[in-house]
Amino acid sequence: MTLEGATAPDFTLESTAGEPVTLSETLDDGPTVVLINRGHWCSFCAEQLQTFSEVAYDLWFHDDVDVLPVVTDSLGPTTEMRDRYDLDVQLLADPDGEVAAQYSGTEETSHGLTGVGATYVIDTDGVVRYEQVADHPADRTYGNYVRYFVRNDFADPFGDT
Repeated sequence: MTLEGATAPDFTLESTAGEPVTLSETLDDGPTVVLINRGHWCSFCAEQLQTFSEVAYDLWFHDDVDVLPVVTDSLGPTTEMRDRYDLDVQLLADPDGEVAAQYSGTEETSHGLTGVGATYVIDTDGVVRYEQVADHPADRTYGNYVRYFVRNDFADPFGDT
């Protein structure tokens, strides 16, 4: 199943800032990046989140892009993850994997139910313009690529024009 070209499923999740965040509300201001992460224990997720932490302010300031990292975990461990890696983005807790299931899917692992790592870029109309679902836990899209993708009018910045 692919969401690219389709309307992104709306959701509301609690953030590590202590307030709910709703996807459709972030789209009122500009495009939004949704990152599906496996859990607070995932080092590949942490690495990807650090790359988005480095570009999130620039994306927001120059392009009105919000970054919504969804972590398949409860709020406590998700907040610990944010603090441990000194992330400059707020994480969203998806403890039951409901949002992950609507996007990239979920799977049972030795850590319990986890989301399948994925990256989505959603335009202001709510349409998924970019989707990358991990083939394995280390398969990730990093923040700088997404920054160039948005600034290249939702086209591969390294592809043929």
